[in-house]
Amino acid sequence: MDMLAKKERRGRDVKGLLKRNWVLIATIASVLLGIGLGVLVREYAGLSQLDKQYFGFPGEILMRMLKLVILPLIISSMITGVAALDSEVSGKIGLCAVIYYFSTTIIAVILGIILVTTIKPGVSQSADNIDRAGTTPNVTTVDTLLDLVRNMFPENLVQACFQQYKTQRKEIEPSASNTSTNTVTTTFPPFSTIMATVAQNLTKDYTIVGTYSDGINVLGIIVFCVAFGLVIGKMGERGRILLEFFDALNEATMRLVQIIMGYMPVGILFLIAAKIIEVDDWDIFRKMGLYMVTVLSGLAIHAVVFLPLIYFIFVRKNPYTFALGMAQALVTALMISSSSATLPVTFRCAEENNRVDKRITRFVLPVGATINMDGTALYEAVAAIFIAQLNGLDLDAGQIVTISITATVASIGAAGVPNAGLVTMVIVLTAVGLPASDVTLIVAVDWLIDRFRTMINVLGDAFGAGIVQKFSKRELERMDLTSDVDVANPFALETTLDDEECEKKSYVNGGFTVDKTDAISFTETSQF
Repeated sequence: MDMLAKKERRGRDVKGLLKRNWVLIATIASVLLGIGLGVLVREYAGLSQLDKQYFGFPGEILMRMLKLVILPLIISSMITGVAALDSEVSGKIGLCAVIYYFSTTIIAVILGIILVTTIKPGVSQSADNIDRAGTTPNVTTVDTLLDLVRNMFPENLVQACFQQYKTQRKEIEPSASNTSTNTVTTTFPPFSTIMATVAQNLTKDYTIVGTYSDGINVLGIIVFCVAFGLVIGKMGERGRILLEFFDALNEATMRLVQIIMGYMPVGILFLIAAKIIEVDDWDIFRKMGLYMVTVLSGLAIHAVVFLPLIYFIFVRKNPYTFALGMAQALVTALMISSSSATLPVTFRCAEENNRVDKRITRFVLPVGATINMDGTALYEAVAAIFIAQLNGLDLDAGQIVTISITATVASIGAAGVPNAGLVTMVIVLTAVGLPASDVTLIVAVDWLIDRFRTMINVLGDAFGAGIVQKFSKRELERMDLTSDVDVANPFALETTLDDEECEKKSYVNGGFTVDKTDAISFTETSQF
């Protein structure tokens, strides 16, 4: 009988495990099938360029669906997350998150510099032996950093939902009066001398022209939502209806995410297969093999050693169990190569699998997906020194420090979209006097490395949410205890009540009416 009971219990455990993790299991299986399908189609089908695009259509639909829910998810989660906290608690959470982001980014940069200076992947070859791909982004360091600040304060909130502000330098043509020449001359110097003199004396002047480029201005929306959430939190009862609206919007969006995740295995299968078919030159991976090993080993060390160690030091829990709970988000990030598009899945894994408080995830994760770019910072530091090695340049200590600082700052400016690191890569190269055009040397393999560094970015965001929750645990418990009910805090309604308490509480207009005495009942709200 005991054997039968054990078998039955084991069968139930296996069924429960499969039921809880079927999306993750199906996603991993679809990755393997996608690789196999891509190799087979590449070898035997011989698709045209148009057929390749048709083949990747199911994967394109998955990307479009995930991007569809980014905007409502960020807006609703940020506003409800900030409004659910008083200004003191939200300030502490924000400070803890920013300190964590900067600390892990600096650690990643230092790790990348140590590895690339030790392995020296660019010493054994030259830039002439590597095929260039793509074009060099036309950016300048000062203008890019100023654009980052400009985008934090969008002039049109609706436009910020689909466009980002970007400035470009336009050369001012010299006026005709300055170029007039004297026609009475007796002798002419050689033409080359004239051109050299003109080149030396001519000072170019530029004006800044503002344009808009497609893409969600996530940073501007986050800044607005933080300010808007703080204001709603301070409005008390009058702000409750707005808070309930955004909380309902967040719940509806997460249910949409649940539906999308059912389609995810199919989309990922075609997404990865189509990418394998599109790659024209696989020989580039042999030429860039040592560079890729340097970057990927740095990402692996950061993900397996440093991030879990930081989590364990502060939280005193098993970091690998926490990382396992984020497995679905990590696989999704690896396949779609966008931390912003992975955000819906990251929310679900952090809240449901790792039991991170919703007040923390809704505040920390959207900010982390925008500014916490550990993988990108490590990649930029390695790539800059690799390009210097290709050109036979020895960087001194000052230039390496400049690379570390620039890579840290530039990674914050990298939007959570695919290949944004290439734009910030130009900033890092320019800062130490390396040719910006050499960024085209690493474009051919960037699509693969980008997927792994996105996965590390998402893992860093998740660990950050767990650490911030540990530091803010006392404040969150105090908020739960200081008020019997918090009408302006939708998360307070999620706590379980005792039977005796339930007898003395009733749900009225979205809030609890708390019977303090037999004769008097009143609704208590928190004042922020």
